Amino acid sequence: MAVGDQPIIVIKKIKKGDHGGHHGGAWKVAYADFVTAMMAFFLLMWLINTTSPQQKRGIADYFAPASVSETTSGSGGILGGTSLSNSGSKGSGSKDVIQALAPDAPQDVTETGQSQTSASQQSQQTAQQQQEDAAFTSAAQSLRQAMQDMPELAELSKQIIVDQTPEGLRIQLVDQEGRSMFQEGSAVPNDRAKVLLGAVSKVINQLPNRVSIAGHTSASTGGVKPTSDWALSSARADAARSILQGDGVDPDRVYQVAGKAASDPLYPDDPLLPGNRRITIVLLREAPVLPPNSGP
Repeated sequence: MAVGDQPIIVIKKIKKGDHGGHHGGAWKVAYADFVTAMMAFFLLMWLINTTSPQQKRGIADYFAPASVSETTSGSGGILGGTSLSNSGSKGSGSKDVIQALAPDAPQDVTETGQSQTSASQQSQQTAQQQQEDAAFTSAAQSLRQAMQDMPELAELSKQIIVDQTPEGLRIQLVDQEGRSMFQEGSAVPNDRAKVLLGAVSKVINQLPNRVSIAGHTSASTGGVKPTSDWALSSARADAARSILQGDGVDPDRVYQVAGKAASDPLYPDDPLLPGNRRITIVLLREAPVLPPNSGP
């Protein structure tokens, strides 16, 4: 149709599609799979470099289908999986490697991890210690009973201290105020000391244990320890040994005679007390019997 005898011109524009947009997120999934695969690859390389040949063999056996048994017992079945023990579907694997590396336990080891030989030795030592404790207790009671039965010892009972220590049965003859066993500065025992040592010798003769004898002095006024106290305490201990041997104690049983001066006071809080001057006699515990072939 024309207007004013002029034709109408129609212009048709065709809009082409936009090719500049993205193609979706599929590439991200592919990239993530690639990164995961690379991480697994480097992890495998690291395991290969850090594991020993035996560990590699164990890992290979674990993943090898040939090592899976065909039995349906235990954890068998389609979805039963595999097991590392011999009782399941898996017959071998890393457990075999662990058993090969672990040392065999001694045949005499008990469930508590202690060998039967060691347990027997400990039992013998415990029995021996109990027997010694009973013998020491009986000897101490005998000495106390003797002190009560004999009038000449009754008044001296406060000068004897008897107790048990880890070292053995300890008998201490202590000085009291006005009741010394030695004259001041002398190593010659008086009659009081001889009576006490005679009573002690009867107890010693009841037991086979070795004997240790030590002499002690008290501290001097002013805290100065005379050098002569070492010689004096040693001489007093040796004098006590001589009296004990004269009363029947076998000389071979005397293990040690020592002088300790004032270095080991009975009353550390007051080293000047007369009770620090004493003679200590110890019936030693016997050393435990060593097992055969028990060298250092």
